[in-house]
Amino acid sequence: MTEKQRQRLRDKIEKIKRTLTAEKRRLGCFDDSRGLRYVPTELYVKLGDFKAGLKYLKWFDKNFPDDSGFPEFLFESTIILFKTDNIKKAEEKALKTYFSNTFLFDKYFLRESESLDKITNSNTQELDWLKDFHLTHDQDDLLEFSDWLNKFTKTEKFKRTVDEFNEIKKELETEPVGQRRSQLVNRLYNLI
Repeated sequence: MTEKQRQRLRDKIEKIKRTLTAEKRRLGCFDDSRGLRYVPTELYVKLGDFKAGLKYLKWFDKNFPDDSGFPEFLFESTIILFKTDNIKKAEEKALKTYFSNTFLFDKYFLRESESLDKITNSNTQELDWLKDFHLTHDQDDLLEFSDWLNKFTKTEKFKRTVDEFNEIKKELETEPVGQRRSQLVNRLYNLI
């Protein structure tokens, strides 16, 4: 990437920040229906500016505390956390990424998806959602991250959490509205 291309990305990040700040100043809150808040993580990963990316994630968490994010955003956040040595938070974000779209890791590692009949509740959890996702495990700047993520997805912690997630999702398919369903939803929420 040339310096001119890098500067264009930095300018785009600054424009997004100015737009979001002006919006909050004008309205008293964020009304980001365009989803601009999700774009900077992708740009920080492209730039390899993980320190600034971490600063952005802290700002994001402060200003959008209840925002669960989209799969790509969560994955890029995982990369930023890993690259800034926030391994425990990177593990948590990797799990959130997996739960947001169980196909993403398969696509990243260029492997066949385990099952196309996975239980999904929204279009963000579908394989088609990832048609524009272009990060792959063999990119030079992501090799160390890829190695870590591959090992993490094989840990007992990851497997146990995924099994519990799948078990709860399966139970929720048939559980009628009531106390038991509420308990399952709470367990799922706490898990993610």
